[in-house]
Amino acid sequence: MVEKIPQHIHCHICGKAIPASDTETMCSDECKQRYQGLTKRRKLWVYIMYALIFVMIAVLFIAPMLGK
Repeated sequence: MVEKIPQHIHCHICGKAIPASDTETMCSDECKQRYQGLTKRRKLWVYIMYALIFVMIAVLFIAPMLGK
């Protein structure tokens, strides 16, 4: 006999099954807070990477001028 599984989605953080909804993608406030923390950390790393790329490009353009 085949059992039907009710429509559901999984929490983006912990993977727990939650009822399908257009608004909720997290199962609890704890998961929402963890997601916000991860998002902040990810944004910080993106800014750091951009800064490092800018510094490397600046060094590539300035280094030949200093050698003369």
